[in-house]
Amino acid sequence: MTNIPTDLLRTFITVVDLRSFTRASQTLGVTQPAVSTQIKRLQGMIGAELFDKSAPGVTLTAKGEAVAARARRMLSINDQILDLSTNGGAVDRVRIGIPPHHYESTIFRLVAEFRAQHPELHLQIASEPTDTLMREFRRGDFDMVLGAADEQPAPPRWSWTEPFAWAGNADVLASNGPVPLAVIGEGSLARRLAVKALEEAGEPYEVAYLGKSFIGVAEAVRAGLAVACWAKEGLVGAGLNVVDETKRLPRLADVAVGIYLAAGHQASAVEELGGKIAEAIRTRS
Repeated sequence: MTNIPTDLLRTFITVVDLRSFTRASQTLGVTQPAVSTQIKRLQGMIGAELFDKSAPGVTLTAKGEAVAARARRMLSINDQILDLSTNGGAVDRVRIGIPPHHYESTIFRLVAEFRAQHPELHLQIASEPTDTLMREFRRGDFDMVLGAADEQPAPPRWSWTEPFAWAGNADVLASNGPVPLAVIGEGSLARRLAVKALEEAGEPYEVAYLGKSFIGVAEAVRAGLAVACWAKEGLVGAGLNVVDETKRLPRLADVAVGIYLAAGHQASAVEELGGKIAEAIRTRS
């Protein structure tokens, strides 16, 4: 079995976080060619391109995004094991999961403020689709998760309803053919909402774009290839043309959204952070 060295993953994540091979090399204390060589080696082991060479700057491919999410977890576990040996005990690490393009600027600001107030805590944020977050929350991979779910893992500590909407150009729906959809994953909540609404309305549809991330879905909508269903706040934040309801696009049901805390965090600093995030989102909504 092939094992991926953690130094390759750490180099990859450093490039992703800093959005630059040059800055990554400076941070890691190695040459830029050395960084490029490690990325090429990692890509060779995985058998896929991790960065989109056709996009400006440092942009991940769909496979790159999937690898980055898992690499962060692997490095986190690696660092926790090292902490056990160097500090004689576990580091108080807080793992937070949020859906992509979902109040990210608000959450990042609050987490940064929280980290400044609690330097003793090691905070890690992962952005993944809601269904993935919920599955991994049940598995114990997160201390706090913000997610919309039709099958909730446990009662959320804070909850509210959030509107979902369609995004797309009028030209896409001009023909009499099936409604072209841009979606991600079979288990995507947004995909299930879109399909359910169209089927109940008796409106034929087809998957015109199947992607791995919201970024791809947004680009497919922006290009006029398809329409998409997503949290309205995320669509607006991406600058897409939001359509609440049309003759061919039925109204989408509001979704229950919640912040979930793992057992043991109900009366801790984590609850303090969750409460601030919930208040800020409710105020914006």
